[in-house]
Amino acid sequence: MKIPFVDLVAWAKPSREEYLDAFAQIIDTGAYVGGPQVGEFEKSFAEFCGATHAAAVKTGTDALLLALRALGVQPGDEVITAANSFFATGEAIALAGAKPVLADVDDSTLLLDIDDAAGRVTPKTKCIIPVHLFGQLADMDRVHELARAHGMRVLEDSAQAHGATRGNWRAGSSGDAAAFSFYPTKNLGALGEGGAVTSKSANVIDEVKRLRDHGQAGRHDHVEVAYNARLDSVQCACLSISLRRLDAANAARQNLAARYRERLVGRPGVRLIDEAAASRPVYHLMIVRVDAAKRDAVRTKMGEAGVATAIHYPTPIHLQKAFAYLGQGVGSCPVAERSVKEMISLPMFPDMTIEQVDRVSDVLLASL
Repeated sequence: MKIPFVDLVAWAKPSREEYLDAFAQIIDTGAYVGGPQVGEFEKSFAEFCGATHAAAVKTGTDALLLALRALGVQPGDEVITAANSFFATGEAIALAGAKPVLADVDDSTLLLDIDDAAGRVTPKTKCIIPVHLFGQLADMDRVHELARAHGMRVLEDSAQAHGATRGNWRAGSSGDAAAFSFYPTKNLGALGEGGAVTSKSANVIDEVKRLRDHGQAGRHDHVEVAYNARLDSVQCACLSISLRRLDAANAARQNLAARYRERLVGRPGVRLIDEAAASRPVYHLMIVRVDAAKRDAVRTKMGEAGVATAIHYPTPIHLQKAFAYLGQGVGSCPVAERSVKEMISLPMFPDMTIEQVDRVSDVLLASL
């Protein structure tokens, strides 16, 4: 039995005719950019997130960058985020002209370590970006406590957490703004690239909408320098269709994760990410940790047995060559640095079966 890491064809198949019908309508009207499908998706997605407003943008990286600018982050500011996120989180901070300050993560959840982040606050710190990594919300109670104490803005990196909750918090409405990615493999994926910013502040979203359209306040009235980050009508139409299936897809991921946990928790040689108290992760990724010295060999054996795996992500942001100038060398985020050598991402997608989970679990345990 060969088991893929993801199966995008299976996900799209039930909605294929709806996607084609939506595309046909756009062809018939010619509203390829800025059509009514954009506003309709923005309204539906804001409601899904428990936010008041949303702005669709071209990519998740655009969402981060434009949200930072809309929150007032400027050159010379510092922005704290988690060292183990995807590179784009730090990249967006740098593109906004600010300095990325990479903080370590909690060893049990691999989410932002708030105590470590607090120790990195300076008078230049303008914003903190908690990353809802792997589909689980960061500790937003403590994030807000820290932000209030130092007058920081809070930008959620929700790229992997569409629909996730923790206590009274929900991804997309837990900060001053939130950035989402709709890369095809995400829980809510476009048929191409896509992203969005959500916020309860109309002013923030109005600014993002200006920035995504060359800084225009009106037709040919450019009030600031920006660029084109508009998301087209076709992607928004297809995202609206997929959004209607997202709750069911997230529930499927949660059921699969429960089976993985049933099979793997407590087994020698394998460790899972903890679910925080009152947390309902949406399991964008299913992460296990093994002995770092054996990790690559385990992945090779699993591949030979027909099970695809991945690593998210092999190098912490502060150790990427592009950020060598920050001076955060080896040892500055020890948990993040250690965990990336231990992690394996197992197959996880909503059309996966329990039988496939059992097969992956058997192969993993036999490969240790």
